Amino acid sequence: MVPGTYVFDVVQSARGYALNRLCGSLKDPANREIFTADEAAYCEAYGLTAEQRDAILQRDWTRMLDLGGSIFYVFKLAVLDKVSMQDLGGIFTGMTTEEFVASLNAGGRHFG
Repeated sequence: MVPGTYVFDVVQSARGYALNRLCGSLKDPANREIFTADEAAYCEAYGLTAEQRDAILQRDWTRMLDLGGSIFYVFKLAVLDKVSMQDLGGIFTGMTTEEFVASLNAGGRHFG
């Protein structure tokens, strides 16, 4: 395992089930409208823990992963907010989006 990476395993999957279900539901335009109208109520309907709800409402992307979120589902919420995968990459690595993109263009991080 590479230090500082997230391992999405069966334990994390179970932990983040409600959070990932909520984020996955946002692929449906009608659900996006309902979510946007009352985010807290939408979180309640999906049975999120208090920590998961707060992470969603505060858009604490890293915390969502800590709480069992899968990037593949969390990204559906990011898209709703017009947050790109490069933006998230910067957030997750402690870089600005521009620094993260420059790092990718230079061949990414190297581990040895």
